[in-house]
Amino acid sequence: MQHQKTWTTVGIAAAVVAVAAIGVPLVTGATGSDALPAAATHTPAATAAAVPSVPSVGAATLAALPEARYSAVVAGLLPVDHTVGSAEVFHLRTDAPLFGDDRQHPVARFASRDFLAQPTTVVGLRREGAWELVLTPARQELPSRASGHAAAQTAAWVPAAALEQVSTPTEHVVISTAAQTVSIVDASGKVVQRFAAGIGTEDTPTPTGVTGYLEQRYVDPAQGTGDHPIQLTSLHSSASDEPYGGSDGGLIGLHWNAAASGAVSHGCVRLSAEAVAAVDALPLGTLVTVE
Repeated sequence: MQHQKTWTTVGIAAAVVAVAAIGVPLVTGATGSDALPAAATHTPAATAAAVPSVPSVGAATLAALPEARYSAVVAGLLPVDHTVGSAEVFHLRTDAPLFGDDRQHPVARFASRDFLAQPTTVVGLRREGAWELVLTPARQELPSRASGHAAAQTAAWVPAAALEQVSTPTEHVVISTAAQTVSIVDASGKVVQRFAAGIGTEDTPTPTGVTGYLEQRYVDPAQGTGDHPIQLTSLHSSASDEPYGGSDGGLIGLHWNAAASGAVSHGCVRLSAEAVAAVDALPLGTLVTVE
């Protein structure tokens, strides 16, 4: 166990919080039965004087914050309601506090290890002084409290000193609900591969007009996806709290299903084995845009 430390404006810190038994999340419709700032590019801050300093967050305070994980709902997070064109990918050096717009009071924490006890993948959108604006896998509000129109993606500010940059993906995923396709697109905008896809029904639609990222992947035959890895995104259903039931947070995943076309799912994106293999070859942190 690491020694306890304190977040300051000049260094890294925070306590490593022990994680209890972890569960693999169900994905929305996995079985066969089935106001972020406008700038979204990764650019430095305009003026250092306008950027608040990073406040100190003690180890006990950090540990008491809710973890921004796939099943969490944290009101202080920032809703993301548009698509993102570029980003950088990081891991966490240690658990880190997450802040809302004021950047004065932490609202949640990022655990350095995810629900599979692997390094947490963090996608950064923009650097401002000692801060990085990042996407998170948690919700900001439940659809039932937002008249069925909750944000499918959230963001927060994290102290940049907590981040360690890793290789940034050169390709991204584009899901077209109109065409019912999933495309892998390179940095120049060229479609490298395209596959047919099954999307959400009218009652349980796949959220559109938003970008998330590949958060994690795992094999779970109990969910009716065979031995094909489920590609879990950071996105959630905007229309329903739990469209598939259970307590998975209304997650949106890309996964295998024999019925891989049409409006057939609870919000997830159903793919053929070939398509799952293509997405599985992409690194975690790859952007996923739904149109």
